Amino acid sequence: MIEKIILVDESNNEIGIDEKLIAHIKGSLHRAISVFIFNSKNELLIQQRNKSKYHSAGLWSNTCCSHPRPKENVLAAAHRRLKEEMGFDCEVEEIFLLRYKIKLENNITENECDHVFIGYYNNDPKPDPKEASDYKWISIKELKENIKESPEDYTYWFKIALDKVVKKYSSIS
Repeated sequence: MIEKIILVDESNNEIGIDEKLIAHIKGSLHRAISVFIFNSKNELLIQQRNKSKYHSAGLWSNTCCSHPRPKENVLAAAHRRLKEEMGFDCEVEEIFLLRYKIKLENNITENECDHVFIGYYNNDPKPDPKEASDYKWISIKELKENIKESPEDYTYWFKIALDKVVKKYSSIS
């Protein structure tokens, strides 16, 4: 099945749909979701993207991220991807919209209106190995130290969104 994503204008209004890979090659602005799940110790659940992903393969990133499907709202997409990628679901709340554009490897451009969600969960996930090759719970302090030492090990959008999540919720730092 060829995955379709929602194209948007600069105000995040839907203007069409396209194949996911084609939209990334063309650099078309599209809607996305990023989910950050914390536990009661204020540790963040991060995943290592599967090495077979067509971009940012093997890099560490937020709990899950993806794109809503045509006619799917962003909240439904966040819940769907939590289950598909990490094998669980929990309450999530949208906390901000992140707009970014970056040229990546393999002639891919991420040009996204990224709806960022936060949630809480206190059990270990059961990730789909086709999506995530590893995961860990990590404190924000340790994570920021790791990112400072090895920024190339983390996805571009994760590093941007993490700073905004921490600023918005200073109790988790």
